[in-house]
Amino acid sequence: MGSASIGYQIGISARFYGNFNLSSDVTVSSLPCKVDVSIKSLFSAPSSTHKECSNRARVCCSLPNTDEYCDEKFETPILDTIETPLQLKNLSVKELKLLADEIRTELHSVLWKKTQKSMNPSFAAIELTLALHYVFRAPVDNILWDAVEQTYAHKVLTRRWSAIPSRQKNGTSGVTSQLESEYDSFGTGHGCNSISAGLGLAVARDIKGKRDRVVAVIDNVTITAGQAYEAMSNAGYLDSNMIVILNDSRHSLHPNMEEGSKASISALSSIMSKIQSSKIFRKFRELAKAMTKRIGKGMYEWAAKVDEYARGMVGPTGSTLFEELGLYYIGPVDGHNIEDLVCVLREVSSLDSMGPVLVHVITEENRDAETGKNIVVKDRRTYSDCFVEALVMEAEKDRDIVVVHAGMEMDPSLLTFQERFPDRFFNVGMAEQHAVTFSAGLSSGGLKPFCIIPSAFLQRAYDQVVHDVDRQRKAVRFVITSAGLVGSDGPVLCGAFDIAFMSSLPNMIAMAPADEDELVNMVATAAYVTDRPVCFRFPRGSIVNRNYLVPTGLPIEIGRGRVLVEGQDVALLGYGAMVQNCLHAHSLLSKLGLNVTVADARFCKPLDIKLVRDLCQNHKFLITVEEGCVGGFGSHVAQFIALDGQLDGNIKWRPIVLPDGYIEEASPREQLALAGLTGHHIAATALSLLGRTREALLLMS
Repeated sequence: MGSASIGYQIGISARFYGNFNLSSDVTVSSLPCKVDVSIKSLFSAPSSTHKECSNRARVCCSLPNTDEYCDEKFETPILDTIETPLQLKNLSVKELKLLADEIRTELHSVLWKKTQKSMNPSFAAIELTLALHYVFRAPVDNILWDAVEQTYAHKVLTRRWSAIPSRQKNGTSGVTSQLESEYDSFGTGHGCNSISAGLGLAVARDIKGKRDRVVAVIDNVTITAGQAYEAMSNAGYLDSNMIVILNDSRHSLHPNMEEGSKASISALSSIMSKIQSSKIFRKFRELAKAMTKRIGKGMYEWAAKVDEYARGMVGPTGSTLFEELGLYYIGPVDGHNIEDLVCVLREVSSLDSMGPVLVHVITEENRDAETGKNIVVKDRRTYSDCFVEALVMEAEKDRDIVVVHAGMEMDPSLLTFQERFPDRFFNVGMAEQHAVTFSAGLSSGGLKPFCIIPSAFLQRAYDQVVHDVDRQRKAVRFVITSAGLVGSDGPVLCGAFDIAFMSSLPNMIAMAPADEDELVNMVATAAYVTDRPVCFRFPRGSIVNRNYLVPTGLPIEIGRGRVLVEGQDVALLGYGAMVQNCLHAHSLLSKLGLNVTVADARFCKPLDIKLVRDLCQNHKFLITVEEGCVGGFGSHVAQFIALDGQLDGNIKWRPIVLPDGYIEEASPREQLALAGLTGHHIAATALSLLGRTREALLLMS
């Protein structure tokens, strides 16, 4: 018998990789024990719980025994017995509550201590996650998650917990992925996809004659996106059996919204939710519908209105909207009451031919606020900090400047603008399409909108960018944040494509700053342009100069780049943040006796054709460098030098771009190395072009 199986027999988790003290208080247990959970016993406190669990090792942690992950170990006796989610069915409800506390402790002790980010969304979904895996049989039944933040408890239960904290190269993905686990029925992306994908799985199941269940979990942030309502409308029309869980964490884009407008939990609502989900009530309702149909259309429609009105009186404000879309509404249900959750989900799962159902679950993100506060610790200022300070300066001078923000999360630095100009700041949440067209309308009304959207989220609004902004030459200023590689957020939030899809538009001005000085000047430039759309991108991370003080921005001449270092033979033409890597390559090459030229393009469109022509005519090799996909800045350069006849002469051109693939989670340094965009890679490319291959290999080693 292997060591893992021996450990399991004596009650030591197979996930425990630390040095176990054999002299500790260890007793042999018969875990996992079998507990018969009947309907009667489910809602009454069991006479005994895992007595064996309390006698287990006094020091037990389901994480590796390294200081990188946690400073102290916590007892997690129940969690350490869970090898698969199916084992939850052997637990009593009381033990499920204890397990929820253990998972909450692990999440706090590892993720919050390491990242200093709020774990409240993860905490809020723990009981819901346990109830889902308790009632349903994943991976046979499909459970789809819409928001990344809600999946951590799911990953704990599916044996991926030990690799979560690093979120680095070759570690566990921060999102759900079918490539990673059979328990992930569909990959999470930017949210609002769970209902659409779940409906697809449900229809495929019906066509293939299968009987598995489909559960789509969506929260009250991602449900604001239009795709969710398109999916619910289609689900109501197709009438396929599926369950939608609305995890309402009471989070709002408007923190001052009156409490009275939020759904509340009471004893009556709990009882009504159980009645609504019961098989008897549902069958009675279906029978009544069938009888009124036989009487006549008028009676059927009248009865349907009475039913909707009555259920609307019992349910919270807005609950009838889901009924109008064709989903049977149940709720609200207390998302932290495992008994209620299990009762409702069991009843819903037992209904075989009732169409789509929406279960409204109320959770509280602030239940663990004392341990889940968002603490931002910055040892260096970021590009976003400098951008906001520069924008505030411009807004002080120009009352027409307004800000529209869209995306899943708002950068904390934007609070500075919001607090200074509350009437000129609009955060629309995950409504990128609306944000773009809203900005176009603001521009038509004589204002100067800065539309701030992360690169990966701007992809969702491209049709609006094309037709509502660029084609109509609306002066919308797109601020593309999180451009390029994003470290531990991997391919989901990677901003790889914006250079290509924005610079391809006929009327768009596309630019990117090489450093914080250029960023401040580009804010001023964007405010200055009033006859067409403008976009500029900047990456995550720290600025170049640690003690930088934001000056007053000066508009840059449109389409004018600059030479930073004069050299010979090889010209490095960088775009955006990659200019810094070109300067690093110049430093490396200088040590080898090579003096190369470094130029900052500033603009992808319109391209500084005079600068590019001069570089081609005065050098043997031209290397373009960008943190974007094929088809971006380098393609614009190639198009020009080909048509201008430069490639017919002595110049040889080499592009350095992001590889044609998705770069998974890793540290920013590792991702740049994987992409071949470091200063060493750029310098090695130059050496190879000059025939100094051996030195190039030595440089890379």
